Amino acid sequence: MKRTLVNILIVAATVAIVFGLDKVVSRLQNDPSLHAGYPVRILMLALIAVIAAVSLNLVNGFTGQFSMGHAAFYGIGAYTGAALTVFAQKQLFGHILAIGEETGWWLSSGVLLLAMLVGGLAAALTGFVVGLPSLKLRGDYLAIMTVGFNMIVVVIANNLKEMGGAAGFNGVYVGDTLIGIPPLTTFFWVALVAIAVVVLSINLRRSVHGLAFESIREDEIAAEAMGIPTTRYKVTAFVLAAFIAGAAGALYVHFDLRVSPADIDFIVSINFVVMVVLGGLGSVSGAVIGAILLTVLPEALRMNGSYRLVIYSIMLIVLMLVRPQGIFGRDEIGRAWMLKQVQGTKTLPARISGWTASLFDRFAHRRLSS
Repeated sequence: MKRTLVNILIVAATVAIVFGLDKVVSRLQNDPSLHAGYPVRILMLALIAVIAAVSLNLVNGFTGQFSMGHAAFYGIGAYTGAALTVFAQKQLFGHILAIGEETGWWLSSGVLLLAMLVGGLAAALTGFVVGLPSLKLRGDYLAIMTVGFNMIVVVIANNLKEMGGAAGFNGVYVGDTLIGIPPLTTFFWVALVAIAVVVLSINLRRSVHGLAFESIREDEIAAEAMGIPTTRYKVTAFVLAAFIAGAAGALYVHFDLRVSPADIDFIVSINFVVMVVLGGLGSVSGAVIGAILLTVLPEALRMNGSYRLVIYSIMLIVLMLVRPQGIFGRDEIGRAWMLKQVQGTKTLPARISGWTASLFDRFAHRRLSS
């Protein structure tokens, strides 16, 4: 009873803090004199990327599978959510919204949650249909299959004229009236969903089911020998990750107010994979940091013009050479991790010299072999 009360108080405090931050962000975004629209946009995109990356970590990190088509589920959620709020706009809001028209907080929040639910369910259903036969595959074969699935979704989006085709979708014209995608996504819901997904992932990792996921990652044959239904757990992780990615897509499309096949192509899937690998496969904290870093870093380097992508790529290469297990490895941010880092600073000179020697040996070996 006491623990339940504490959890309720924590949830209430979290909601209150996020609600207060939402008011601050809304003021920054709506006040032209503050020139904060662009930083707020990057913040929102970073939080949406956190949701997508943490969901992919359930598959690639927890269960050790290698999915490279996660943007397909993200796109299914985005297109489904946008179709719902555009084609059923009169039924949802009582009338066709004018461009830039604001609705009541409760109504807009209810419609957004419905769009997230429908988009997430559409992605989860697709994940189940695709995942049930394909997750019997392993390693490279699964990666190739998910890449092919991602391409199929992009081709369908390119040829779906009702949803804009290759030009993208931002609404439909009825006569001279544009029924656009309503701006429903706010900082409150993006931050709250991101926190909920992170907490869910951490608790899942510590549960019995999380241990089953990790046993599959370490040795699938041994897990089967111990009686763990590996296919069922892999499909469960795949479907749950697809649902969360679909909800993230619905959040994205109601923030950016448009979606196109370029937003869900193979390159976007690779970005999600890099976020998870960079942070550390299996680490929820790593997926969060990786998503924020890879969303903010390209924008921070934008001042360097055409060289920004070169600098960005070099930084990623150096980080992967120095820290191949990712920023956090499989650890989570916490007291034990902080103590480990403090102890590691005592041997920092030796570690730097070791990294340098390792890099030198690799380049020397490649030169000799060539």
